[in-house]
Amino acid sequence: MSVERALSAFAGFMVLLSVALTVWVHPNFIWLTVFVGANLFQQSFTGFCPASIAMREVFGLKTERELAQKS
Repeated sequence: MSVERALSAFAGFMVLLSVALTVWVHPNFIWLTVFVGANLFQQSFTGFCPASIAMREVFGLKTERELAQKS
């Protein structure tokens, strides 16, 4: 799995989790949804996302470009 795919999966999971927490735990969890959305928005312009750095370091994932160069 590439970093880009893992990042999309992680963002989707966090949005679903934050909505569930907002509904069943406390309404202020909506701010987690806002944070995830804002982070995705800024990442689309800058290419920088702290979660992708963590995924590379912790899980050793490669980018799509790195995976394509191996083949």
